[in-house]
Amino acid sequence: MKTFQEAMDFRHACKVFDDTKTISEKDMKYILEAGRKSPSSFGMEAWKFIVITNEELKEKLKPACWNQVQVTSCSHLIIVLTGIDSVKPESGEVRKRFARREMPQETLDFYMGLYASHLEDILSSDDKIEAWTAKQSYIALGNMMTAGAILGIDSCPIEGFDQAQVEEILSIDTSKYRLSVVVPFGYRLNEQSSQLRLDFDEVVEYIK
Repeated sequence: MKTFQEAMDFRHACKVFDDTKTISEKDMKYILEAGRKSPSSFGMEAWKFIVITNEELKEKLKPACWNQVQVTSCSHLIIVLTGIDSVKPESGEVRKRFARREMPQETLDFYMGLYASHLEDILSSDDKIEAWTAKQSYIALGNMMTAGAILGIDSCPIEGFDQAQVEEILSIDTSKYRLSVVVPFGYRLNEQSSQLRLDFDEVVEYIK
């Protein structure tokens, strides 16, 4: 495995994957576990990862993803969904996830009240919920891409897609989940281009 810094230097938005190479089940599990174990607001884990290796389904999704070649040349196509219904107090999932940490009933009730009051505006519509949970799904996305890079596996986060089309193709129940981001994983076909980033002092400011 690479060090974290080496992984950050290695990772780039891979545009073309070598479609003759396949990620092992063990390595893919490592990547997915990095997503599963990522932090989320209130510990709600409002996400789901759909792993697609079926070539016909990739081909069907490609036009809905702006015909980007990564979608079909990758080894594994990950569809990151963001949770909607599960974060609503009335769903029962919120209480269930708080209750994983053993606590007295009065403490659980307190956290439920705090959750509902703190998120009152966010929970007022599915669109607002999507905006909130989608931000958290990007934490999982970043961790999965870095986990892949540690193993020498490439990725390319994709926001260029027709959300409604992808959700329809995958028969997503949008009352429960919505599409957040698409991320292909595989092995690069071409040499990595130079990594271009702003200087450290342009993006970091210390306040003492």
